[in-house]
Amino acid sequence: MKTLKVAMLGLSLALTPVFAGAEDSERSEGEVRRVDMDGQRVTLRHGPIDNLKMPPMTMVFRVDQQDQLEPLAPGDQVTFRAEERDGSYIVFDLQKAE
Repeated sequence: MKTLKVAMLGLSLALTPVFAGAEDSERSEGEVRRVDMDGQRVTLRHGPIDNLKMPPMTMVFRVDQQDQLEPLAPGDQVTFRAEERDGSYIVFDLQKAE
C-alpha cells in the first residue's frame, strides 16, 4: 500500500508541469483598443488565440464579467482567456499584463 501511495505521489508531481503548461497556453495576449462598459464589450488587438485556432487580429469580444472592464483603458496590455459560446466570442479572466 505504501508503495502505491509513493507511486501516485510521484506520478502527480511528474504531471503537474504538463497541466500547468496547458493552462498557461490557453491565455492570450492583447492590447485594449476600446472599452464599452454599457455593451459589456472590449475591442482587443490580440495575438493568436490557440484554443480558438484564431490568428492575430483586432476584434470585439463580449466580456464575461463587466467588472473586469473597470480598470482598463485603451492602450493597456492584457492577458485573457477566450472561448466561443452560442456563436459569440467571450473573454474571461481578463487582466492587465504585468
